[in-house]
Order: sequence, then C-alpha cells, then structure tokens
Amino acid sequence: MVTLLSLALMSLILLASVALAEGIKYEPTWESLDQRPCPAWFDEAKFGIFIHWGVYSVPAWAPKGRYAEWYWHAMQNKEGPTWQFHVRSYGEDFRYQDFAPLFKAEMFAPEQWADLFARSGARYVVLTSKHHDGFCLWPSAQAWNWNSVDVGPHRDLVGELSEAVRARGLRMGLYYSLYEWYHPLYLTDVRRYVDEHMLPQLKDVVRRYQPRLLFADGEWEHPSEVWRSAEFLAWLFNESPVREEVVVNDRWGKETRGRHGGYYTSEYGGHTSATLGPEHKWEENRGMGASFGYNRNEDLFDYCPATELIRLLIDTVSRGGNLLLDVGPTADGRIPVIMQERLVQIGEWLKVNGEGIYATAASPLPQPPWGRCTMKPGRLFLHVFEWPPNGQLRVPGLRNQVNKAYLLADPQHEPLNFTSLEREVLLEVPTQGPDPTATVIVLEIEGQPESERPFSGN
Repeated sequence: MVTLLSLALMSLILLASVALAEGIKYEPTWESLDQRPCPAWFDEAKFGIFIHWGVYSVPAWAPKGRYAEWYWHAMQNKEGPTWQFHVRSYGEDFRYQDFAPLFKAEMFAPEQWADLFARSGARYVVLTSKHHDGFCLWPSAQAWNWNSVDVGPHRDLVGELSEAVRARGLRMGLYYSLYEWYHPLYLTDVRRYVDEHMLPQLKDVVRRYQPRLLFADGEWEHPSEVWRSAEFLAWLFNESPVREEVVVNDRWGKETRGRHGGYYTSEYGGHTSATLGPEHKWEENRGMGASFGYNRNEDLFDYCPATELIRLLIDTVSRGGNLLLDVGPTADGRIPVIMQERLVQIGEWLKVNGEGIYATAASPLPQPPWGRCTMKPGRLFLHVFEWPPNGQLRVPGLRNQVNKAYLLADPQHEPLNFTSLEREVLLEVPTQGPDPTATVIVLEIEGQPESERPFSGN
C-alpha cells in the first residue's frame, strides 16, 4: 500500500529528476565548457570599472609606458630603472615585503568609490583580489600575513567594496592571478602549488564573495591542464553559488586566450586571437594612462582625455565588445582626482546617450568615416564623431525603410529630414553637432539593419 509519505517522497524524486534533466551539467573539458553561453547581463552592461590596488600602490612607480603593478618583478633587474628608483628612494635593504605595512588604505571609503562608479555609468566593477605578488585583499587562509586583514589596512577590502558596489545596483567581479612570481611552492612544485594553494584559495574567494565575474590572469607560463582550469570551471558552472550568473574570461592557460573559456580579452588594443568582433563576446581592458596600478611617474599628458575614452567605449561597443576601464587608487585609498574627473565626464555623456550603448549590438553596416554605429531592434544609432560641415550626413548601404530620424539628445525627438536613396540614406542635420565628443542620431527603421554593400568612401 502506497502511503502519503511515500507518495510525497516519489514526488520529490520526480521533481528532482526533472530539474536535473532540464539543467545542464558541464564536463571538465573545453569542448563542454565552451558550450556555456555568456550570461546576458554581461553583453548588456557594456561598461565596467577595473581596479588595480595593492602593495604595489605604495611605491606606485614605473618608467613611463610600463605597468606600475609589476614593481616587484621589475626590481629584480639590478640594471633597470625600477631598481635604480628603488635604491634612490628606499635603499638597497628595503624589501618589497616592507611596503605591506605602509599599504594602510586609511582614506578608503567604499561607499564613495561605489557612488563614483555609479555616476560613471558603469554597470559592473572588477577588483584585483590578488595580483602576481600574491598579496590578497581578503583574509585568505592560504596567504597568512600576506593579506589586507593580517597586515597593512587590517580590513577586508574585497568584502567592504563588494557590499558597497552591490548596494548601488552594480555587479561585482574579481580579478585573480593564477600564478605568484615568488611563492616558494610555485617555484619548486607548480602542481602542488595548484592543488594546495591556488585552487583552495580561488574557491574560497568565490564562496565568500560570490563574484558575478571572474577575471583570471597570470596563466601564460603553463597550459590549462597544469592549472586544472577545466576542472575548476566545471565546479564553478555546476556547483558554485554563482553558477547561473557568473561570467569568466579566456585566461586559463597559455593556450586558451582567444580560444577557450568565456569572453575573449584585449589589453590596450592587443590580443592573441583573430580579429575581435561580434562573432564572440569580448572585452577591452586598459587604464586611463599607460599603467593599471597608480603610477606617480605619469603626468597630465599621459592620461587620455574624456573624448578619447568615450569614443573608445563607442568603438568597442560598435564591434561587439565591452570596455573595462581601469583606475589605480593610491595606497591610502583615494582614487586620483584626474581619474574621478574622467569617470564623471563619461557618466555625463552616458546619461544623455546611454540608450545608444547599453543592451545594443554591433550593426552590420561597415564603419563609416564619420563615426560608429550600434543597433537595437528597429533602431539604428549613429554615433557621429566628425560632424559634416555641409549639414548633410550620408549613411551608405542601409537597405531598411527609415520611418523617422532624430537627435537622441533632443527630449522632444523633433524629426530630422532625410532622403532614402537606392544605396544610402541622406540626413539633413544641423550645421554644428550638439556634442563635440559624439552626437547620437537615432534612425527608426523597419526590422533589423541590413547593409547593401561595404562602405567605400565619401
């Protein structure tokens, strides 16, 4: 006789079986892992903030054009400029480890950082939880006395910023370096380092802070098999607390960039894959100057102006990518004023023109000489960098019927006159563009944008 209890148990088993059947279990192979789609939020976000902050923020120095966060590594060259600077500033007997107590973060106000990031128009934030020096910004059991709780700030920097960022409605992500330059176990037995140090530490930071994005780095010395990357990602996608929403990049072994993992990465415009485009999700990451970590050696003219950064964002999005723009805070926890200014300027532009950036896709139209194009269903966004002096803007190759054209910045959406010809659309525009950085014109069209032919010039 079937009891109510057994019926209830059978029902639970049936429901669990259905749930299991509907769920996808990823195997620890690239063939399986590469089938996982990139969570939609990442493609819709378009703009994120990268943060390089740690012990290297104390010396905060590199030759112009180089990365300040590589200070410890650069010190090893006793003929190089970093070592010469170090001896001159701190003395030969001052070790890199001696910087850790000076990394105090006494001015760090996570709510102020989060407010700035929200004002910038960014939709996600990625903090360096651990760079190549191995110093952790959370109380990692695998980094005793080499983390921000045991030494220096005596604060859980990852936890504090994660809470503040999420309170502002932004998604929080973490950067994590697979390797550590001078960890004794890494230098003597890399497989033990992976088993006993790296993987437990990486899983710990995921479980504790549940990042929605995981930016791996420092993968280039070994193939993914040595890092056990496929095994870790299978755990991340199948079992971890962020399995449904987490986004990962492509830096999981010396053979994986532009081939395996999640989205592809480009750094200061350089990448190892084929030409980056809308066929596979990708992200450009760079600083406002030439360094990720704060470099005191850089001056005003080493920083990109806001116009250049906004146009970089537009160009990246128009080719199917996201922009992860870096800030390098000071050792006491301040974001340099010039970086704050740039973020606010980007945010002011996005406040008016964000509709042409967020949740858009790359358009099939070839890049025009006057700017870039993005699209949404039924709308084409023309981001005009070079305003036509004759008051006429050509949109070559557009096959769709155009129903209306207007300036996105115009709250009344007053229509612009246009003429649809066989192979192009001619727009009558004001003789001067409203925004010298990029003026956005919206074309309301029938269907998805279709291109007649590649653009061949004016």
